[in-house]
Amino acid sequence: MAADIETAMKASETHKYKDEELKVEVERLRKSHFELRTQAVTEKLENPKQLGNIRRDIARLLTEQRARQLRESTK
Repeated sequence: MAADIETAMKASETHKYKDEELKVEVERLRKSHFELRTQAVTEKLENPKQLGNIRRDIARLLTEQRARQLRESTK
């Protein structure tokens, strides 16, 4: 269901998620982002790019959620 944290998710992948899956995935990524930020403070990260990748994935998912809301409201 979820994209690998090491690699960034593609926008086309977000279209495949159902509405509920989008919410679950956003929450999962937010938790993961928080854990990585905490880890960055306390120790060195293996891959610092993970933080940016996760942040962008969250933005992609939220953008898809908003696009679906707007499509629903225009119907």
